Amino acid sequence: MAEGERQAPPDSSEETPPATQNFIIPKKEIHTVPDMGKWKRSQAIEKLVALLNTLDRWIDETPPMDQPSRFGNKAFRTWYARLDQEAENLVATVVPTHLAAAVPEVAVYLKESVGNSTRIDYGTGHEAAFAAFLCCLCKIGVLRVDDQIAIVFKVFNRYLEVMRKLQKTYRMEPAGSQGVWGLDDFQFLPFIWGSSQLIDHPYLEPRHFVDEKAVNENHKDYMFLECILFITEMKTGPFAEHSNQLWNISAVPTWSKVNQGLIRMYKAECLEKFPVIQHFKFGSLLPIHPVSLC
Repeated sequence: MAEGERQAPPDSSEETPPATQNFIIPKKEIHTVPDMGKWKRSQAIEKLVALLNTLDRWIDETPPMDQPSRFGNKAFRTWYARLDQEAENLVATVVPTHLAAAVPEVAVYLKESVGNSTRIDYGTGHEAAFAAFLCCLCKIGVLRVDDQIAIVFKVFNRYLEVMRKLQKTYRMEPAGSQGVWGLDDFQFLPFIWGSSQLIDHPYLEPRHFVDEKAVNENHKDYMFLECILFITEMKTGPFAEHSNQLWNISAVPTWSKVNQGLIRMYKAECLEKFPVIQHFKFGSLLPIHPVSLC
């Protein structure tokens, strides 16, 4: 610095660490090559997957009951009661202690995301609650922008696996299903994210998702095709008859157009529908402020 030149005073507008910040002396954590996994993975993502693994294990520990009715196995209520009791403890494993005050609010969306224990049904409103759960974790800083791909293709994909297991184990009814005229009995968001994953794919086109061979060969790598496989496992008869909307979508020329159309459809059929939104819960993290859906 030149003689007589003064150093500028610190900018008082700069952000300062929160008062509750706990500081520690840095130490080495990467001692062996396998330790690189700690560096490459987001801890929050891994903790969320562990949370979902717990829900999966509880299904194994709560077998379906013998009952006259084929659908709506009442053992789901036992499974759900366990989640209702443990939800805040589960969320606390993901949320840092200095954000513990957010746990009760965030836990509500987790409980809302697995279906209704009275009707023993599941639908797009419950799926939206899990998206809200993830959104809350983003808003409080547990999940970061860098996590966005893993949020969808690791966490949300694991959530789908657990929900499908719930649906099959307890024979859950579709909530508010439109039958053959709906996109799917249970899900919607994975079709949006799955179609975005396939944009500009070198050889898989929308017409291929009604091709059994193409689905069987590629479903493990693509969320959209995994959804199609699950539908064909759960339903019988010609695809064009039990999933007419999807059959029509297979005629769309590009995945980009499929994706754009599904986003518009989701707004119209889910976000703007009273039967869906009437059950959605609002709080400080997701307040009921007027929003534009266009």
